[in-house]
Amino acid sequence: MEAKKRGKKVYHLNIGQPDIPTPAAFMRGVREAKVEVLDYAPSPGIPEAVEAFVRYYAECGLQVAKDEILITVGGSEGITFALTIACDPGDQVLVPEPFYPNYLGYARLTNVEIVPITTSRDDGFHLPPRQEIEALIGSRTKAILFSHPGNPTGVVYTPRELEMLVAIALKHDLFVISDEVYREFVYDGEHTGLLTFPEVRDRAILVDSISKRLSACGARVGALVSHNKDVMAAAIKCATIRLSAPTFEQLGLVAFMADPNHRRAVAEMIGEYRARRDLFCQELHRIPGITFRVPEGAFYVMMGLPVEDSEAFVCWMLTDYPGPETVMLAPGAGFYVTPGLGTDEARAAYVLKTADLRRACAVLADGLEMFNKTMARTVVGRG
Repeated sequence: MEAKKRGKKVYHLNIGQPDIPTPAAFMRGVREAKVEVLDYAPSPGIPEAVEAFVRYYAECGLQVAKDEILITVGGSEGITFALTIACDPGDQVLVPEPFYPNYLGYARLTNVEIVPITTSRDDGFHLPPRQEIEALIGSRTKAILFSHPGNPTGVVYTPRELEMLVAIALKHDLFVISDEVYREFVYDGEHTGLLTFPEVRDRAILVDSISKRLSACGARVGALVSHNKDVMAAAIKCATIRLSAPTFEQLGLVAFMADPNHRRAVAEMIGEYRARRDLFCQELHRIPGITFRVPEGAFYVMMGLPVEDSEAFVCWMLTDYPGPETVMLAPGAGFYVTPGLGTDEARAAYVLKTADLRRACAVLADGLEMFNKTMARTVVGRG
């Protein structure tokens, strides 16, 4: 990055890369793994790792059998498998927007079209009324995909919203794919998971990952979970083609779940993120022109900026903003497929220490003021 080459310190609010250390028990499991030959792991996952997920879901109040879990190469592979199973080429899947941009890549890999369910910053990105969603369903619609809590919005759907999606799925014979990577990251209220709805037992597909809750994004260990035996049989076929998920990282998960303090480690991490959210939102509220609803979960804020083109502002902060520090955000338009939406928005990830978040907000406030003055002078000059 040119800004760093010029010696600038960049506060990276643009990517959800946690800075909290990966739990020691996980790292110890990797370092002390008794592996003499690093051969292929079983395609469905190392049995002990599958059992670790079984215990984890039991702690979440979910009864899941071992043959209802497939270890995946991160949540990304889980979503790709889910789309492959639920849809034929050319089919459509409904996704609330703004959404995680990689969903678009997974859809393209599987030749599936995303049909957006547009949500609003004014409503905290909660779902629109049922009739608006059902109006989007056509003969090629085969599934509903959503992240919960949401990336990039931080929205946590209410039980009533999930009941609505379940009712829609039942009425229109759709699969429901729930990306619950941020399950523990809920600061207001409680998380209601898809698998708590027995009426969609045959059509629910849960996608999971240890990337965020264990601060282990590089581990690339996730899971696809379903009570539907046909779904699991198809998932195993997909897994067989790619052979296996990472061995050492699965063993790290096994060691982490065997640690009697594993739940406390996650709870302490969530407490830290809650403090970061509170401070970050407090500082953002002080910046003139920024609009947002305090996120209920995950570790993102999708905010409106007092600029016409957030991407131009993000680039300007990296190329033209003076001084030894700058801030990098993720431009909002990249989280939408509907043309024209998100052009004045940006996503920020509060994954830095509180002192850095406070300083980043000060730099952001100064940058917005300077950018708008620069744009005003440019307009006057052209006139």
